[in-house]
Amino acid sequence: MQDKKRRWSLSRRQATLLGAFFTPFILMTAYFIYRQMAPFGSSSLLTVDLGQQYIDFFAYLRRAILHDPSSIFYSFANGLGGEMLGTWAYYLLSPLNWLLLLCPGASLTTGVFFLTVFKYGLAGLAFGWLLDKTTAQSGLKLVTFATAYALMGWSIANQLNIMWLDAAYLLPLIFYGLYLLMHTGKWRTYVVWLTIMLVVNYYMAYMICLFMILAFIWLAVDRFSNWKTLLIQTGKFALTSIASGLLAAFILLPTWWSLAQSKAQYTVTTFKWKFEFFPPKMLAKFFMGSFNFDQMPSGTANLFIGAIALLGSIFFFSDRRVRLRSRLTAGVLTIFLALSLCVQPLDLLWHAGQFPVWYPYRFSFIVSFWLIWLAARTLTDDFQPGWLAIAIATLLIAAGGAYVALNLKSFKFLQMNQVLLGLFFVVLALALTTLPMKTHWIYPLTFFVIGLTEVSANAFMSLNNISYVSQGEYGNYTNELQQLVTKVQQKDTGAYRIGKTFLRTKGDAFQTGYNGGGVFSSVLTKTTPTFYGKIGNPDGDGFVEYSNGTLITDSLLNMKYYFQQKELSGALSGSSLLPAATNAADLADYQKIGADHWATTYRNPYALPMGYVASSQILTLKNKTADPAQYQANWLAALTGNPADQKLYTAQNFNQVTFQNINQQTKITGAVLQKKNLLKPAKITLTFVPKDNDAYYLTFGSTVNPDNANFVLNGKTLNQYKTYRNTIMVSAADHDKGKPMKLTIQLKKGSLWLDNFTLYRLDTQRFQSAVTQLKTHPWHLTKHTSRYFKGTVTSEKSGQVLNTSIPYSQGWHATVNGHTAKTVKTVGMFTAVKLPKGQNTVTLAYWPPLLNVGILISLGTLVVLTGGWYLYHRRH
Repeated sequence: MQDKKRRWSLSRRQATLLGAFFTPFILMTAYFIYRQMAPFGSSSLLTVDLGQQYIDFFAYLRRAILHDPSSIFYSFANGLGGEMLGTWAYYLLSPLNWLLLLCPGASLTTGVFFLTVFKYGLAGLAFGWLLDKTTAQSGLKLVTFATAYALMGWSIANQLNIMWLDAAYLLPLIFYGLYLLMHTGKWRTYVVWLTIMLVVNYYMAYMICLFMILAFIWLAVDRFSNWKTLLIQTGKFALTSIASGLLAAFILLPTWWSLAQSKAQYTVTTFKWKFEFFPPKMLAKFFMGSFNFDQMPSGTANLFIGAIALLGSIFFFSDRRVRLRSRLTAGVLTIFLALSLCVQPLDLLWHAGQFPVWYPYRFSFIVSFWLIWLAARTLTDDFQPGWLAIAIATLLIAAGGAYVALNLKSFKFLQMNQVLLGLFFVVLALALTTLPMKTHWIYPLTFFVIGLTEVSANAFMSLNNISYVSQGEYGNYTNELQQLVTKVQQKDTGAYRIGKTFLRTKGDAFQTGYNGGGVFSSVLTKTTPTFYGKIGNPDGDGFVEYSNGTLITDSLLNMKYYFQQKELSGALSGSSLLPAATNAADLADYQKIGADHWATTYRNPYALPMGYVASSQILTLKNKTADPAQYQANWLAALTGNPADQKLYTAQNFNQVTFQNINQQTKITGAVLQKKNLLKPAKITLTFVPKDNDAYYLTFGSTVNPDNANFVLNGKTLNQYKTYRNTIMVSAADHDKGKPMKLTIQLKKGSLWLDNFTLYRLDTQRFQSAVTQLKTHPWHLTKHTSRYFKGTVTSEKSGQVLNTSIPYSQGWHATVNGHTAKTVKTVGMFTAVKLPKGQNTVTLAYWPPLLNVGILISLGTLVVLTGGWYLYHRRH
């Protein structure tokens, strides 16, 4: 009889945990099917960064694992080239990502669908497991709390940041490990799950580690018996936490090096002790549907957990079953977490010293976890709140609701019906938690229905405020670009880069597997955007886009092939699978080698190889000019050693300038155009007539952008990537001798500053001569992969260098004729190697800095822990 009861108890527990997994899994799957997300319709889960950044990394992950393992450590799809361990550590090390290997090409969106709902389910399962082990919750009530956690406001708002969702299901397991450590002294669970978190995503792991310190303080107070025991517990907590860090050293150390070159250089070192906003504003985020697109860049923390969990967390502090010292400590911790959501230095602490770029208060999942766990500990079947507790809770919620309702105009993401509906669920939750009879089967069912209805409504309302990329928009573009890339790669297996005049994302090269020039990444090396800004291409702290190449930069950066979208006519006029991102008149200098319905492929006859012999002047070049045209000329002149090449660009005058509703200007560059009548349209029309077939370029300062004006060249919109903070170069004419070129600039605002607005002519003949010289002694590659190059090169005299367009990194190691050689950085960006006279065999191989040290530390720690555990158990 006892065996039957035990078997029944086990199966009931399993059913509860399965319910904790499948309830959020099914709810979100049903919602996504309702929204017709692929594979169940024409839409997709791609939105904002998931559609503009992460999906490209997922495509890279598949290609690296299945087809190109050499790109795991280094990839030339990462901008002009960059290390990849930092990218893996932040975006790609979730073990669940292996599901994506089953989804090739455009079906990758299907993989994202199942990856997302699976993580929702795992978050519910992990929290359910924690409650089963540490509280008296069971059955439908446990499933309700698990679902409230899985579908908390943070998860709904950040499901597009899919790599962060791993933290949602790992946090309960890490907390349980700490709970075990404090209650039983067993350390393995804590060490294993914390190590996994540190490996999967160091960024979210950092926040969890901070929370573990707070959780340890609360557990230490709650379990306090004497000072000796506390000292032992503190030692175990410190040692096991350090052990987890050492076990993860194989990924943490090379990642730390990567961050030192990129994200860490933007760390805030000065701050003010101040509130970032009026703290009560946070209360609005406890209402359902309190999220929309505007909350992504600069909103308050996402705190929705449902009325039952919110009420239960308040009741915790009046629960006499819990020691007063524990409640007071929990209160202090809760206040600290609340202040972290609105006090600048504490906010910076949780974000490792950097203000988030979009998605503020990323650690709020920890606040939600803490509140829901307190609620689950409190709202057990034997809990009965006193009248004073009920009165205080009612007063707090009524005051908060009244504040939000009276200041509704300040919360554009809320409407009065959402506030009233939220208060209605609070009333239901209050009635439910204060009922004296909680043993009848109807009670847990009612608890379940009310809880699930509210969190489901929140998910529905919140996600309905977000728009998504259609499956066709993603799939058609990806398939077309993949076909273009594949055709080129089948004919040319060399080492080269590809440029294009259209754009879906800055990570297109990752998506379709070619060496490109754009990337959007939080771990982008700082030198890359700095360099892009100098050569006249768009850049930002986390992105670069090679949309404004010139004949010179295309040559020096090994842009051997180009894709250009076709201008369709007839019924399809103005439409294209390939959205234009730039104007490239200078493609007239390139050779057309292929075309399909949507695009034309060109070969650049001036593209230099990945490496070639150049003058040693490149090693001493101090190129400090802020003019991108002059910067390019100086760069090329240093490579050729010919000072005359510094005069490649010459400024040109416009033949005619007319003003409409704008005061006349005698000088165009640097002029401030002011509308005469603010209510009427204003424009300036500039005309120039090329006297030859050379390439002509315009420079636009950061104020001369599509936000401030419309640009039309010869009746057609001058396509241009919109975001740039430095002066860019725009191709305006090529092979247009005697043809009038008319540029119209129509003001969108009352004034426009023509910052660095200049017309330049490139001396194409002199440029061709310089390129011919540099092509004389190329680096003949006999072998190349993403992280290894080997070839021969002949230097006619000593002192010359092998100049490459491989971005400089300490991870690149060179040999010349079998002997180790020092690599040198040129123009603050690229790798060069000094050459002796004669024929030389040169290799460049990449290996991530600190990876070997990290592996040794991790293996050593694993041996020590395993050996210690074995000896302990053998003795006992």
